[in-house]
Amino acid sequence: MDAGQENELQGALRQLLEKSTDIDAAAVVSMDGFVMASALPDGYEEDRLGAMSAALLSLGERTASELGRGELAQVFVEGTQGYVFLLAAGEDAVLNAIVKRGSKLGLVLYDIRNAAKDIAAIIESHLQVEYE
Repeated sequence: MDAGQENELQGALRQLLEKSTDIDAAAVVSMDGFVMASALPDGYEEDRLGAMSAALLSLGERTASELGRGELAQVFVEGTQGYVFLLAAGEDAVLNAIVKRGSKLGLVLYDIRNAAKDIAAIIESHLQVEYE
């Protein structure tokens, strides 16, 4: 990943956090658990977040497939202090968003989905440049 792509991904994450104050943190993680960009507060470990995201995504994909639910659209984890959403950002990455408890989830999810589309476009545009 080049510096330009990383800067664009960081910008997309900053935009997401500015748009929705209910999101505490966000990261773009590759399918193998590598953190491509993040907007994380102190106390969060990028590598650990990446590994957990990859594990959840893999388990979610397998569960959806084996139970006949089609392709995985998102993983949703609810804890006593808030929520974690993992949404596909194209075929090569996942957007991980950590959301406050009591948030209006429909609105937050709308913002997360739009950010995932933007992130997918950033990744895709850089892949095209690499192959040209």
